[in-house]
Amino acid sequence: MTSETDPTAALADAVSGFVDGFAAEDDVITAARGRARELDCPAVSPGTGAALGFLATTVQARSVVEIGTGTGVSGLHLLRGMAPDGVLTTIDWEPEFHRAARRVFTSAGYPSGRVRPITGRALDVLSRLTSGGYDLVFADATLVEYPGYFDQGVQLLRPGGVIVLHNVLADLHIGDHGRRSPELLALRDVARAMRDDDRLRPAVLPLGGGLLAAAVVSPT
Repeated sequence: MTSETDPTAALADAVSGFVDGFAAEDDVITAARGRARELDCPAVSPGTGAALGFLATTVQARSVVEIGTGTGVSGLHLLRGMAPDGVLTTIDWEPEFHRAARRVFTSAGYPSGRVRPITGRALDVLSRLTSGGYDLVFADATLVEYPGYFDQGVQLLRPGGVIVLHNVLADLHIGDHGRRSPELLALRDVARAMRDDDRLRPAVLPLGGGLLAAAVVSPT
């Protein structure tokens, strides 16, 4: 059944369209989205990007870790929400993505000192970052590694900091326990771990591919 014949699906599409349409994006982000399509590198939705900027502003972020640089769409939203002297540490295994993102950040007027790109496997890089030294951690990368991103990401956050994992609702089967792909098992594990962690205040935000988020309410 398509959204044309399913009223529930049609309503969901209408809501999604309003959310993304409400989040106006400029020519720099539009160009970054075009480059993402060329490189076959999915970017966050406009509504998701707006939420990331909102969260960065809310926590007055000065130090942010991004797992999955892509072509700079999510990174630009984060930078625009951060403090004027904030630094975005962005991790990706693909050098071409870093090059594309660097051009986006430069076009948007951000000097090189505002962005620290690191090429490598995220789980290796995260272990080398400063515990308790960050305000926000955002992951949009390999789903089967999300439990590791969560474990290490929470350790990086100060009290009041926020961790956000993207695409947790992407295929809409996270609650269907008859399906047991490695990606779904990883998502279920990390959702359960985040929900049951007494240090955190978690929530699921149905934006774009779905955001699983939590704020640190007690020291890690």
